Amino acid sequence: MANLEREMLNPDPFVQFERWFEQARSDNVQEPEAMALSTCGTGGRPASRMVLLRGFSRDGFVFYTNYGSRKGAELDVSPQAALLFYWREQARQVRLGGLVEKTSREESLAYFNTRPRGSRLGAWASPQSRPLPDRLSLEMAQKEIGKRFPDEIPLPPYWGGYRLRPDEFEFWQAGADRLHDRFRYLLTGNVWVIERLAP
Repeated sequence: MANLEREMLNPDPFVQFERWFEQARSDNVQEPEAMALSTCGTGGRPASRMVLLRGFSRDGFVFYTNYGSRKGAELDVSPQAALLFYWREQARQVRLGGLVEKTSREESLAYFNTRPRGSRLGAWASPQSRPLPDRLSLEMAQKEIGKRFPDEIPLPPYWGGYRLRPDEFEFWQAGADRLHDRFRYLLTGNVWVIERLAP
């Protein structure tokens, strides 16, 4: 792979992300939409977990979850987060960070209705991030929810989306002898400033 040079980058980080994301998809990278989400709660201890990107635009990067989960509780306390995409097959990663806000109820419902029935039932059945006595209790809860909603499954009141609005991007590409190429975009006023970082 050739070195990543400044002139190869689009001045708009959203365009640059879309370019790399589409390359990852066309190259059959396994789950290119998988991303590590990092949040921080009241004690200052960070937590990371894998979530799936469910849409992105200039408005931000969207994922969905149970608002009562650990990530939801931490975002209530500190509505800032970081995302990390790692595309091993391409020796690339993208980091971004910024403020997070909930999506509208209408947007959450539109996405919820695209999910398989089992996933929609699971959103009702799982008290995400809370202790369970065993797996059977979770499976039984899902069956009970299925009986409760034999046809249409409504959107749970505690489930929906978040949108991260980035003010920083970093594009990383592996290089020979660990001389990796890193470029950071920082939003300064209304302008994205690009700088090369040491690996």
